[in-house]
Amino acid sequence: MARRIRIFDTTLRDGEQTPGVNLNLQEKMEIAKQLARLGVDVIEGGFAIASPGDFESIMMLSKNIKGVSIASLCRATEKDIDRAWEAVQYAESPRIHTFIATSDIHMKYKLKMTEEEVFERAVAMVRRAKSYCSDVEFSAEDASRTREDFLIRIVEAVIAAGATVVNIPDTVGYTTPVEFGRLIRNLRNNVPNIDKADISVHCHNDLGLAVANSLAAVENGAVQVECTVNGLGERAGNAAVEEIIMGIDTRKDYYDITHKIDTTQIYRTSRLVSSLTGVGVQPNKAIVGANAFAHESGIHQHGVLSEKSTYEIMTPESVGVGKNRMVLGKLSGHHAFEDRLKEMGYVLSAEEVKAAFEKFKDLADRKKIVTDKDIEALVDENIAVPEIFVIDSFQINSGNKMISTSTVSIRRENEVITEAATGDGPVDAAFNAIERATDVKAELVHYSIKAVTEGKDALGEVTVKISSNNSVYMGKGVSTDIIEASVKAYLSAINRSISEIGKISEEAIISR
Repeated sequence: MARRIRIFDTTLRDGEQTPGVNLNLQEKMEIAKQLARLGVDVIEGGFAIASPGDFESIMMLSKNIKGVSIASLCRATEKDIDRAWEAVQYAESPRIHTFIATSDIHMKYKLKMTEEEVFERAVAMVRRAKSYCSDVEFSAEDASRTREDFLIRIVEAVIAAGATVVNIPDTVGYTTPVEFGRLIRNLRNNVPNIDKADISVHCHNDLGLAVANSLAAVENGAVQVECTVNGLGERAGNAAVEEIIMGIDTRKDYYDITHKIDTTQIYRTSRLVSSLTGVGVQPNKAIVGANAFAHESGIHQHGVLSEKSTYEIMTPESVGVGKNRMVLGKLSGHHAFEDRLKEMGYVLSAEEVKAAFEKFKDLADRKKIVTDKDIEALVDENIAVPEIFVIDSFQINSGNKMISTSTVSIRRENEVITEAATGDGPVDAAFNAIERATDVKAELVHYSIKAVTEGKDALGEVTVKISSNNSVYMGKGVSTDIIEASVKAYLSAINRSISEIGKISEEAIISR
């Protein structure tokens, strides 16, 4: 009978540790809802003691996300564990995930603790966590570089203390598949009480082996895999959930393993996470990249046209990359549009559908045919971004022998603020005018633009990141006009910064 593995998704914790990624509460909720639709078993909502924001997001996930376990990471200290329980206690299935480093290099240089001190701390803190909830996970940080005799000893002890899951992380992406598989097998064979806990793995991708190492661990008895959407995470990232799952599904003949992931939700999940984090997916990325199902070589094209399996080992539809089944244009109605959103995996409120439909009709007036990718860009553009300031109008004067100038009118509730500015090019001028109109001083740290689809009328998607008050905020904008897309993206980033740090005071607005 096939074994079932569990997927522990840490996109909202380790994934958010990707440099430049900073998700707000509403964005985390959107991703968590989609992860629940995807069918993950555990969502690690964050690190409860790290910040008030992390604590609040874990608590909100615990109260609102059903049908999935909610976990909080915590160091092996009383204060951390107590705080983690405060955050996850409302979940249907709460989990406390505590960790301590066990490798000689970490114990000596980071913890400055002896082996015995680490051992005693691990056991005591698992007991403390167990006093709060039945589901306790223990991670031996840097396990792949830990002396095997000590790892066996500490795993046996924490299971005896109440750990239901023991996680064996390749924290720095150092191990290899054969080596890691052997380690998991040795733990199964040498830890006397290993049958009383699940073995989990958490692999980093520093040498590009995170997925291979994870699958090798599964082959050798691991029953939980910790991973992230699109492989996000510290440094080179984590094992990518989409690659783990489709590796298992595509090679059922080899692995003989089951899971509860709805693979048709993979592309939608990838797209949402990419949109909200501002981290694009490389075109040649396995499973979800733009080129994953593209064929340019004549030989490949001929083979696929004759029989898809010649060059496609999985179908686009199996991961939710569907083909356009209905042409949408300016004459399309609300019901057809709403049905298309549902087919694409969106679960939106009536108000969200109405707002998206208005954007769609505006775009359809500019484009003859609106594609799925256009719709994705429209819907994802302003997810979780409060519209404190809204663009009312803008005008740009620019040329190769003149100073670029911009005039923008920004609406805030019933007030319209108009400002003008110059800049080094039309985009810079527009951004300077927006800064003056909103009275938000920020440094532009990232600007990128890409075409969502092909052709002269392609929708342009602009992503910007601004630095304000020592934090980085991301904004997105889409339009067939790249200047308009840029203006929308910059204003979106400013709105996010205001909502999170309260930069603009009511008095400042009124005084204008």
